[in-house]
Amino acid sequence: MTVSKAIIRFDHVSFTYGRGDSLEEPAALRDINLEIYEHEFVAVLGHNGSGKSTLAKHMNALLVPDAGTVTVCGLDTADVDKVWQIRQQVGMVFQNPDNQLVATTVEEDVAFGPENLGIPSAEIQRRVTEALEIVDMLAYRLHSPHQLSGGQKQRVAIAGMLSMLPQCIVLDEPTAMLDPEGRREVMNTIHHLNKEQGITVVHITHHMDEVIKADRVVVMDEGKIALEGTPKEVFAQVDLLRRLHLDVPQVTDLAQRLQARGFQIPDGILTVEEMVMHLCPSG
Repeated sequence: MTVSKAIIRFDHVSFTYGRGDSLEEPAALRDINLEIYEHEFVAVLGHNGSGKSTLAKHMNALLVPDAGTVTVCGLDTADVDKVWQIRQQVGMVFQNPDNQLVATTVEEDVAFGPENLGIPSAEIQRRVTEALEIVDMLAYRLHSPHQLSGGQKQRVAIAGMLSMLPQCIVLDEPTAMLDPEGRREVMNTIHHLNKEQGITVVHITHHMDEVIKADRVVVMDEGKIALEGTPKEVFAQVDLLRRLHLDVPQVTDLAQRLQARGFQIPDGILTVEEMVMHLCPSG
């Protein structure tokens, strides 16, 4: 991967909910330093309450820091005059797609964002068609979004973000409410956006198998970055991840169990194919 400029930059960011209340609450983010680069696929892991969703909401100014700065494409998220411009660059997709579907047909829903920007009708139609083609939902353009499956709804929500032409899409546990087929559909779409369309992706998840193909993994714990690296580097830290109340991919867990029984298997096994290669080397 060729790394270029940082799209999103956290510089010593801290944030606490309910700062106006009399009761002191623990910080949701503590002195975060992080950069998200063009064309990257960054996965964010962490147990409930670790700060990963709070981190995501800082990426398009849904929240702003109490201390430190977040910049998006060079724009300070604390500058209220730049918020709309920031949200055009970084789109958000959440757990429940029903909360992001606002129209009676799929194409009207995808057109909603560009219409609010005052984009000419011909350009809106072009964007809608292109976005639905990218997420493989063009055949459903005249369907009611509320009659679609969970995975299809989430892909329409992603298309709605794409119609705004963002540089980056942040997905906050977008597969949490989906069945395995819906998860597969959405993950295929996310990987296509990143690898084929060149869109930067920040994917927040608790499914370990959704992290394997990421360029980089960030592990959150108690509002801090506890671990960061490639998937192989992160999942080699099995004991640390378990202390952080996180699982590892099933194949990685199997590799550790086999290592304990004396098998010569390296750390960082992530896929079945890698396991087979080490257990059954050719000729």
